[in-house]
Amino acid sequence: MVLDFEWGEKIRVLLDIGCTDSSFGAALLDKDVLTLSLGLNDDPVDLAQVALERGFPAIVSPLGTRRLPFPGGVFDAIHCGKCSIPWFSNGGNLLLEMNRILRPGGYFILSLGYNFINQVEALSTLAASICWETVAHDTVGIHELDLTIFQKLQSKDKCKSRGKKDPRPPPCEEDERPDTAWYTQMKTCLHAVPAVTGQRGTKWPKEWPMRLETFPEWFGNKEILVADSMHWKTVVEKSYLTEMGINWLYVHNVMDLSATYGGFAAALVPHKAWVMNVVPVHASDTLSIIFERGLVGIYHDWCEAFGTYPRSYDLIHVDHLFSSVENRCEQPVGIVVEMDRILRPGGWAIIREKSEILDHLEIVLRSLHWSIRVRHTEENDEGVMCAQKTTWRP
Repeated sequence: MVLDFEWGEKIRVLLDIGCTDSSFGAALLDKDVLTLSLGLNDDPVDLAQVALERGFPAIVSPLGTRRLPFPGGVFDAIHCGKCSIPWFSNGGNLLLEMNRILRPGGYFILSLGYNFINQVEALSTLAASICWETVAHDTVGIHELDLTIFQKLQSKDKCKSRGKKDPRPPPCEEDERPDTAWYTQMKTCLHAVPAVTGQRGTKWPKEWPMRLETFPEWFGNKEILVADSMHWKTVVEKSYLTEMGINWLYVHNVMDLSATYGGFAAALVPHKAWVMNVVPVHASDTLSIIFERGLVGIYHDWCEAFGTYPRSYDLIHVDHLFSSVENRCEQPVGIVVEMDRILRPGGWAIIREKSEILDHLEIVLRSLHWSIRVRHTEENDEGVMCAQKTTWRP
């Protein structure tokens, strides 16, 4: 229906609203599209656990009054199949939230069931009011699904549908940052598309897979990104794949608890593993860089539980997270217990930390009957430890 989609080349990172059986992400898998499924807390048929078990990225989150834990303008496309979400409620704040996280020039793909077809015209009007263009529309299938594809305009000059005197929804204030997402209320205002040359969002990333190693122009110090990428390539190839005793044939779902620029995830791309890159809310905000590289990630505060089902991941990677969250919450025991919840029995954890912190972590892990497989000390009293979760239960 849209000839210039270029699945997997232009459209690389996609958000699928509402988990069914993850068939949409599965259909795009061989096209190199990375689909992140969003399971909704109040959805009675949410199948995020099934998506994760099949090896597809998925998280569980409410979609109501708070912003989703993503920066602004990072998803190349958003899909909602057989959608029953009340886009019109609260001044259209849910659709405005989709607008916040959708990349300028990106697509919103919406299919409505027979019972919701009467909403198409009103929804198209609402979409036009936030400068989305209807690029395709059709009724497909024996169940008469109404399929509409919208495109977010990349330039404010192309938007002809908003009045100049009293535009609705109103524009956001200048201090209303679209990247602020953790425990932030949704706003019924429209964020402006980037207009300054060189600003993030004014230019589409390179095609995949060049996108992975073509660092964004809007990031000032590219040398840091290059060095980080080379560092993790070396660590993965020279250490993780050969010295940890891990059978990587069984590793597909990976979580990096303290991702910085996504270098660890990028190093695993050739090995057919996907990584949930978690950027802690207390750390520098680098999540938009991770998405720009064609990877997925999320903001999180490790004082809280992560939005996923138990036993969802095959491997967890932790790089100096514990030393960065000292004196916060119940650290490090709270994080270790959450790792134990997330990791499936037989799964692995690779932890890089100061040796004195590893000493304490080893005691906690052994108390949970984890098996310490590898531990050694590197330069500057830094160490690495590889542990395996067993099938023990209290």
